[in-house]
Amino acid sequence: MTHPPARHLISIDDLSDSDLRRIVHDGVAFARSGPGARRPLADQVVGVYFKRTSTRTRTAFSSGALRLGGHLITYGAGDLQLNTGETSEDTGAVLSGMLDVLVARTADDPAEMRAWANQRRMSVINAMSADEHPTQALTDLTTLQAHFGRLDGLRVLYVGEGNNSASALALALTRFEGAHLDLRTPPGYGLDPAFLERARRTAARCGSTVTERHDMTGLPEEVDAVYTTRWQTTGTTKADPDWRRVFAPFQVTADLWRTSPGAVFLHDLPAHRGDEVTGEVLDGPHSLAFQQAENKMHSAMAVLAWARGARAGSGAAAPA
Repeated sequence: MTHPPARHLISIDDLSDSDLRRIVHDGVAFARSGPGARRPLADQVVGVYFKRTSTRTRTAFSSGALRLGGHLITYGAGDLQLNTGETSEDTGAVLSGMLDVLVARTADDPAEMRAWANQRRMSVINAMSADEHPTQALTDLTTLQAHFGRLDGLRVLYVGEGNNSASALALALTRFEGAHLDLRTPPGYGLDPAFLERARRTAARCGSTVTERHDMTGLPEEVDAVYTTRWQTTGTTKADPDWRRVFAPFQVTADLWRTSPGAVFLHDLPAHRGDEVTGEVLDGPHSLAFQQAENKMHSAMAVLAWARGARAGSGAAAPA
């Protein structure tokens, strides 16, 4: 069986505007009705390579691939000959002769994934690198789209470290006209300046806005969503022994809803209750965090279908 040339998702910036909207649309469609009778990954093999711990993302892509008719091969951190000196380029060349998709979480430099993607047969999907978590941002947008019915014009307050989830969110939300992302990050733990500049260029092109401050004063009076992430990002440690004091003012509490009673709460999970968020917020009526977690699977299905040139509910190749 022949398939369209491989599509890769290493960064949100790899997606055209139409691709981004398509994946979000299809993620919502999968959430509402499932894959239906069709299996766009039938007879295809998906490799799942996770060097770092994962509950949601690994399960989402594994379960999603199976629901779309695919077959799985899983690899742990010590399983590939990359550990014995084989080059990334050679690894990609070998795997592309046997796999249709490689989903990888490395928490390392994405250049390694780019090397694996240097072929036309196997799609490579970034399930988290050191600098960006693109499939998390697609999950976030899918959750917001499903709840609000739109992404254009949404106002999101992000509170916490400017980590790989924040980087991806900044690149993704700024694609939507009138959207605003207000980043509140602790001093010394802001968004990578290169990503902030990329997001600002996207915002200028798309008619959205993105701002960053390192305090919790002068917050916007009304927002549609409050988003936070755990203070200890996967695979990282803080050099400053006093970092908790710096982060303490950035805890998400119910006080943030006083001027935005209709706002929803998002969290990429896992959560550390009492650190970045109180249990009252995480378990409260505004929280979509656990629906957001389930949407990882629906969004993963949309990404897999897109990577292999199919649409939600269809086994046929997607139109160009």
